[in-house]
Amino acid sequence: MSTLPLLIEIGTEEIPDWMIVSAVTQFREAVEKALAENALGGKVRMADATPRRIALIIDDVLERQPDREDLVMGPPKAAAFKDGKPTGAAMGFARKNDVDVNALHIESTAKGEYVAVRKSVAGKPASEILGALIPEAILKIYFPKTMYWTGKNGPRFIRPIRWIVAVQGRAVIPFELAGVASGSTTFGHRRMSSGELAVTADNYVETLAGAGVIVNSAARRQRMVDGIAALTAPAGLQAKVDEALLDTLVYITEYPTPILGGFDPEYLTLPAEVLITVMRHHQKYFSVNDAQGKLAPNFIAVMNISGDPDGIVRHGNERVLKARFNDARFFWDFDQRRKLADRVADLANVTFQEKLGSYLDKTTRMMALVKELGGNAAAARAVELSKCDLTTEMVKEFTELQGQVGGLYARAQGEPEAVAQAIYDHYKPVSMEDSIPSTPEGCAAALADKVDTLRGCFGIGLIPTGSKDPFALRRAAQGVVKILTEAQLPLALSSLAGGNAALNEFLLDRVRYYFKDVRGFAYDEVNAVLAAGSDNLPDVDQRVQAIKEVRPSADFEPLAASFKRIKNILKQAEFTATGTVNAALLEQGPEAELHAAFDRLRADVAGKRAAKDYRGALAAIASLRPAVDLFFDKVLVNAPDEAVRRNRLTLLATVLTEFSSIADFSEIVTGS
Repeated sequence: MSTLPLLIEIGTEEIPDWMIVSAVTQFREAVEKALAENALGGKVRMADATPRRIALIIDDVLERQPDREDLVMGPPKAAAFKDGKPTGAAMGFARKNDVDVNALHIESTAKGEYVAVRKSVAGKPASEILGALIPEAILKIYFPKTMYWTGKNGPRFIRPIRWIVAVQGRAVIPFELAGVASGSTTFGHRRMSSGELAVTADNYVETLAGAGVIVNSAARRQRMVDGIAALTAPAGLQAKVDEALLDTLVYITEYPTPILGGFDPEYLTLPAEVLITVMRHHQKYFSVNDAQGKLAPNFIAVMNISGDPDGIVRHGNERVLKARFNDARFFWDFDQRRKLADRVADLANVTFQEKLGSYLDKTTRMMALVKELGGNAAAARAVELSKCDLTTEMVKEFTELQGQVGGLYARAQGEPEAVAQAIYDHYKPVSMEDSIPSTPEGCAAALADKVDTLRGCFGIGLIPTGSKDPFALRRAAQGVVKILTEAQLPLALSSLAGGNAALNEFLLDRVRYYFKDVRGFAYDEVNAVLAAGSDNLPDVDQRVQAIKEVRPSADFEPLAASFKRIKNILKQAEFTATGTVNAALLEQGPEAELHAAFDRLRADVAGKRAAKDYRGALAAIASLRPAVDLFFDKVLVNAPDEAVRRNRLTLLATVLTEFSSIADFSEIVTGS
């Protein structure tokens, strides 16, 4: 059957950049699923978007649905035929399906015999099917917030739909959605093009390129990267190309063009963090460094037009940035009139959480916590001042700078460097990709902050559920895990939970995530270590690494399978060892040999474990495999004699307990 390419484009007012990638994925998946369900074939050539359009090009879509034969099931045979003659039920079924009663046949199923008929169904034209499935797929796109654009109870979408292109080959797929009829014409760039543009799947990308629209998001991204390099390299400058900002700019432009702007070097007397935040977060500019790696009095802005020959856009951006920098300088100078220490009492007027009190209450709890965590005097001072920048004009205006502003102000106001740096870092890490605080005092302050938030919220029942996590407790817990592990802090994880069982399990869940998804260890290796009861994350780190290194050895996984078998035997027997092995009851041969091998290894393993030579200890334990295998091959554990049976179970329990203190081998997934 013949096929033709299909082009679909949803033309809209500008969609928020952070919603676009998900919308494209959802639309593609919905259309692909609908095509497959209707046997129309198709292979996606392009699925992409700009702020004003979501577009799909799908090759090899059938022009007509294939004919098919459907099996229609009817009433049970016993109800359809009596004495070999059709009953009213059979004749009614035949009439319903527009066939002669003689066309009916019997189908045998798991539930018995039923009357059935095979019906040939002619395929429908693709245009008829597509006219129904495309608008359905459009309305299936989920946006966090949608609106009615054609009156109450009409179709909902994130922004008004202005045009819809739906063309297979050169033929329009007719339908209407939100008061907009589908057609074969699109629109180019708002400023670089005018009028309608006739498009098909074969000329869509090229036609829009000629009208100032780069449809391909990767091409827009590369245009920005290349343009930034072309502007900065000749001047000996280097832009700090923030990937997240690049992603944003990709989806707020249709024809991105970088320009190089400048500002008065006098503003460089302000901290670089402040200037970069103004450029990055408030103006969507890239900051620029000089050849020495210091912040230069330049920035990169990205226009949504092809060029700025007269410098009008550049001058406009420079003027706006100057005003923002003047604001920042005013806030800095104004805030210096009061030291951070003088602002502590003001925290009583800043609410942390209704049931948990003010930030002054939180600061008091954090100071007790930092002492509990073993923090020094500098850490305690940092905690005392850590939230004071929330009362400053700088943070009120540039909320992204909280913490950093506190550290900068502390340094400017003569606080010890250890205190200033700890305040600066105490929100870190803000993600698993972020680094931990750079100093011991910073780690202590960060832990005190995160642990207080976790204990407080769990204590009043504010526990994350599904995607809801308004106090970012998952991020806080991940930060705790990352700090403890990477700073090699031997604090008991369970003690940080403060006796809250739900919080303890929540932290353990973040431990599993960290070692599995961030560090890349196998899930069963992580489970094996945690099942052994380790509560010290640097120690967990060493043990998991040891398992990963020893696991490829020939004896490791077979021994793990044997340990799993031992665990199951003890569980089935409901046996708990209450004494030691009676050597007099051991049968000579494999049983006595296993006991002797265990005795020989016990001291060696204990010594290696005490020295934290976990790799050596696990390798020694794995060497027990031949003795364990021979025991199971030759010895009947459930011996008729009760004393012998209990002694054998005691031997197995002792081996399992003694050699599971580093990792629970039974948690290792094996092929057997």
